[in-house]
Amino acid sequence: MPFPLTLPTTSSFSFSSHFSSDSHPSLPLSASTYRGVLRDALKEYKRLSPSEQSSKLSAILLSLNNYIPYLLAVDAGLSSQQVAGDEVDVVLKSTPLLEWRPTLSDTGIPGREAPRLKVQSIEYEIYFVLSTLAYTHTLLSRASLHPLYSAASASPSTEQRTSYITTASKNLLLAASIHDYLATRSDQVSSEPPCIDITKSTFRALASLALAEATLLAVLKDDPYPAAVAQDRNQNDKEWMIKAPEIPKVKAHLFARLCLAAAEHAAKAKSLLGAKGQGKINPELLRYVDDLRRTGRGKACRFLGIDAELGGQTGAGIAWLRAGKHELGLSSKDDGGKKGLSLGRLKKEWTERREDRKIEKGAAWGSDAGRLEEGRVLDMLDAKWTKMNDTVNTQSIPPIGPLMATMPSGREIHSLKPFIPPTLDSQILESMRAPPDRADDYGSDESSDDDKEDRAPAGAFPGTKADYSGSGNYY
Repeated sequence: MPFPLTLPTTSSFSFSSHFSSDSHPSLPLSASTYRGVLRDALKEYKRLSPSEQSSKLSAILLSLNNYIPYLLAVDAGLSSQQVAGDEVDVVLKSTPLLEWRPTLSDTGIPGREAPRLKVQSIEYEIYFVLSTLAYTHTLLSRASLHPLYSAASASPSTEQRTSYITTASKNLLLAASIHDYLATRSDQVSSEPPCIDITKSTFRALASLALAEATLLAVLKDDPYPAAVAQDRNQNDKEWMIKAPEIPKVKAHLFARLCLAAAEHAAKAKSLLGAKGQGKINPELLRYVDDLRRTGRGKACRFLGIDAELGGQTGAGIAWLRAGKHELGLSSKDDGGKKGLSLGRLKKEWTERREDRKIEKGAAWGSDAGRLEEGRVLDMLDAKWTKMNDTVNTQSIPPIGPLMATMPSGREIHSLKPFIPPTLDSQILESMRAPPDRADDYGSDESSDDDKEDRAPAGAFPGTKADYSGSGNYY
């Protein structure tokens, strides 16, 4: 986690062809220039391999932050609003036609990209650009968390782990604030958006999703069990003698309530994404949101089990662990008294190895929202406590049904700060009172349609375009 979002791409566009400004004649050209830089950065990012894309995110973020003030200045000028305390006058000469490729919509065909979407409003351009900004912050949080799960090097220290999680949390909370801002801004538009990617319900859902992920990260920062499990299977780690993790009783109960709050946010996101509207959402995103809800509830069961075990109720603690596996949709290895090899266990081990390979390649890892990783933690504690319960203080293991009815309510830890869009500096705005020094030819680039260069060869299986890159002859 977080979800491996795909950044959208866009075509070239000339602001000067559709907008003019008597007060700041160079504003349309400047907007076109910075939009062209953003477009090129998004196309370059799309062509990189998954392992190389994370290093490009900082350039994407810079190009977005450079372009957004000019875009919002044009929008403010159309409404005769002030920018940096100065009057900006922008006149619409002709209806703009901008193209964006949505990335959250379901195409219905596996491996096939959604077609370019034509929008005729500067407001929808703002939606796509700010959504891309939020996606970039989400991907930056993924890049920050990757060292926690990678086995390519030694496990990070406690200080490094805290730093990675803190950075990821800040990016997720900023992404949630941007989505919340877009949801509020969309109330001002009465027309129906052209695709589900930029609808109010999707903005609300993505804000809830980012808030759920940030809440789980607040728990992960002080949760030693996932780190112990990851360190145990890391062959490059030298500190193989690890002290058994301990969690105070009060904190364990608090963590359970935080995880339940995260599960509630994920359930809200799933409900909003599944609402009827313009098209359908990518099923992989829907599956991820459901897995995140399961992970939150599974973690809550684990912490309630830790709370019970610390109180001397080992039998109840084991029951909570098995309740957690039930919430995750993972069968307990002790169900039915089966031991040794089984088809379910082989499938589970194969799925875990596949997820480990994704982490090493940096491609689409964590698409299960940490569900399998939490299952590993539950297995570790289940084996430890069951052995202790069988040999030291034998207690009966109660059924999980009555335990689930006693789960507490969720508790919030984060509150979203309002997103303040960046604005142009007064000196920069003043410099654009001069006439443009060159022609605005950003709308005449025919190569902006990258469908041909990004299309898989004829006869290729869907989703295998990358296997044919680097050569012009496919046969």
